[in-house]
Amino acid sequence: MRLTLGGILLFLTSCTASLPLVTQPRATAVPTGFQTAAADTATIARLDWQRFFADSALVSLIDTALRANPDLGIALQRVEQARAGLLAARGALYPQVSAGGVGSLDKFANFSGVGNTQTNDGRNLPTLVPDLFVGFRSTWEIDLWGKLRSRRKAAYARLLATEQGRRLVQTSLVAQVASGYYELLTYDNQLAVLEKNRAYQERALEVVKIQKLGGRATELAVQQFAAQLLRTRSLAAEARQRIAAAENTLNRLLGRYPQPIRRGRALTMQAVPAAVSAGMPAAMLLRRPDVQQAELQLTAARADVAAARAAFLPSLTLGPYLGVNAYTPALLLSAPGSLAYGLLAGVAAPVFNRSAVRANYARNAAEQRAAYLNYQKTIQTGFEEVTTNLRGVENYREVADLRQQEVNALTNAVATANDLYRANYATYIEVITAQRSVLDAELNLTAARRQQFLLLIDLYRALGGGWTAAQ
Repeated sequence: MRLTLGGILLFLTSCTASLPLVTQPRATAVPTGFQTAAADTATIARLDWQRFFADSALVSLIDTALRANPDLGIALQRVEQARAGLLAARGALYPQVSAGGVGSLDKFANFSGVGNTQTNDGRNLPTLVPDLFVGFRSTWEIDLWGKLRSRRKAAYARLLATEQGRRLVQTSLVAQVASGYYELLTYDNQLAVLEKNRAYQERALEVVKIQKLGGRATELAVQQFAAQLLRTRSLAAEARQRIAAAENTLNRLLGRYPQPIRRGRALTMQAVPAAVSAGMPAAMLLRRPDVQQAELQLTAARADVAAARAAFLPSLTLGPYLGVNAYTPALLLSAPGSLAYGLLAGVAAPVFNRSAVRANYARNAAEQRAAYLNYQKTIQTGFEEVTTNLRGVENYREVADLRQQEVNALTNAVATANDLYRANYATYIEVITAQRSVLDAELNLTAARRQQFLLLIDLYRALGGGWTAAQ
């Protein structure tokens, strides 16, 4: 049986054709609009974060974070790593040239039949035969089947994916700093509410003490008012601790050690937009960095599969060399007699190690299917976040309005209870209950306003806001 080069190539090519193609699940159709919003091309995600956040103190904090946050710096270094990988993949397409010298010293056996006792110019060689070479050697794999080009395509896609990853870190960082800032304003407002109510309760305690001296109140009433005051003071201490923790968390995001955080307007003075535009789902998919990253990772995985398929086919490698060659250093520069050049060519294909090549193909095929599923999952996650936050912004606007009405009603109830208590038409229990109710209502109102801003910030992030094309 005779094996020719053409037969071997035909056999290997048929083997690659027998490899199973990578199948992917049927994609779910992307909705044409968000369920909670009318179709509109406008979207808040197109606003730069400097314009989206109207608080100058918050803008300054975000700017500091983008310059000094360690996570963003790490993401930037990942981009540099991927750029180096692309350079390596590009370099594999071109000849690898090295310069150097090689020397050897041989003693041939008497019965080896190898070597001459004289050089070409008639000189006698020593018993130990030296061989010196100085010049250039090169290796070059000819990309016959596109294996190296596929690897370059995969490296380029991964570079773009890491750039989207950096943008993803930035959008998350902008949202984290903004959320932390409004958390801090919330705790400030809670402390202000507690201090205001503490002052009211201190005056009420003084009044009931005076009434006790006049015989109009009992010691039980004094103790009840005092207990309520102690509760409020303990809540204020907890609020101060939350403020300290929030400041430290913000400073960590800003890449600096604990220090005071400059605030802008108080939470009650911060305005929530009357209307929020989400835009079209297609625009959201184009802006979200995680969606773009998942798509690029899928592209890289497909290129890896193509390279793995090409690995079954023979590879052609050329190895030219050029230099000077002599048996003594004195003759190395005696051109053209010392000039040496040549070309080595080799064809290699996997035969006995095909199981390893097939395993590599199977692994890359599985990675491609996983990348596709991750892409679909990322799109669905984006829709979930946008619709949830859109509905949340609408609902908590109503919650805040209703809780403001509740605070107004309970504030009037406290005034009424105090007047009735002084006129002996209400008990001290009713006064204490009214004071505690208005305190809880004001704290609940603060929490509702906080949730409004957190939902708005998360919606901005979910729509792909927080980065610009220049960043």
